Amino acid sequence: MSESESDSGPESESGSQPETEPAGLLKIGRVTKPHGLKGEVVVQLWSDQLERLRPGSVLSSPSGPLSVVSSGPAPGGAGGDRYIVTFAECGDRAAADRLRGVELSADALEQPGTLWVHELIGAVVRDPAGAELGRVAAVEANPASDLLVLESGALIPVHFVTGHDASAGTVDVDIPEGLLDL
Repeated sequence: MSESESDSGPESESGSQPETEPAGLLKIGRVTKPHGLKGEVVVQLWSDQLERLRPGSVLSSPSGPLSVVSSGPAPGGAGGDRYIVTFAECGDRAAADRLRGVELSADALEQPGTLWVHELIGAVVRDPAGAELGRVAAVEANPASDLLVLESGALIPVHFVTGHDASAGTVDVDIPEGLLDL
């Protein structure tokens, strides 16, 4: 599962429901605090797509575009979702402090065969016979398997997904008999 950004963030690129910006951008993280005196910041990445923080990447923010100069895992980063990032537009501690709490956005990545949370939300779930089982309301992170949460409240582990057509807004699943009866 990709571009679901974690439990603690809106775009869980593994967890919860992503928020799509008006321009079609996905929220992928947040600046949590400054780090050091040279303008570095700690970014909580809500995405499992680490290329978001590669040097040369440009992220959108309410403050304008931010160009990544360098990044690396934060020491002792909680769950591996925190990174020390240097943005070209942020040259000192005061500039870094102004970014505190700023949410970062980016275009959706194109990787064929990858399930993207923002494409699953609202999709119609079908069984192997084509019968509609419901509509995806959210995607929840779960250690064993992310879960499709249907509008009815039913949960379907993502590993039961056999197909997905983003343009048609459908998700095909092959679930064990009785799973939705629980």
